[in-house]
Amino acid sequence: MKFQRAHASLLAFTLLEVMIAVSIFFMATFSILALVSRSLAQARALQPMQVDANMVVAELSLTNRLEEGPIPDDIVQHFQHMYPDYACEGTITEVGTNGFFQVEVHVSGVTAGKHLLDSRNTNYLFRPNSGQRRGFAPR
Repeated sequence: MKFQRAHASLLAFTLLEVMIAVSIFFMATFSILALVSRSLAQARALQPMQVDANMVVAELSLTNRLEEGPIPDDIVQHFQHMYPDYACEGTITEVGTNGFFQVEVHVSGVTAGKHLLDSRNTNYLFRPNSGQRRGFAPR
């Protein structure tokens, strides 16, 4: 009987051996996952940026006040600093007397694939605190 137990214990793994094997397995698994994650991030960074007129409007929408005329120079300069191969222009027009503005933006440039980009967009923004409006006389 003792001989059979001793022989059976030689065929099984100890708890320490199992813990070492599992830890090696998980270290290998997590290193492979980290490698795949880094590879996907690098592949995503290599994709060309999709630039369109909505980027200028998004930055313009952060302001509380709008004035009729061309898009402010600081927004145009910031856009051209972020995307040096692109140019943007546009106009802001007050549509109603209640602070309702029409913003027309035109972005042009050459993409990474050497294609010409011409993006035009018309958006409407409501900015009631944009100063004196037509037909409104302050008291």
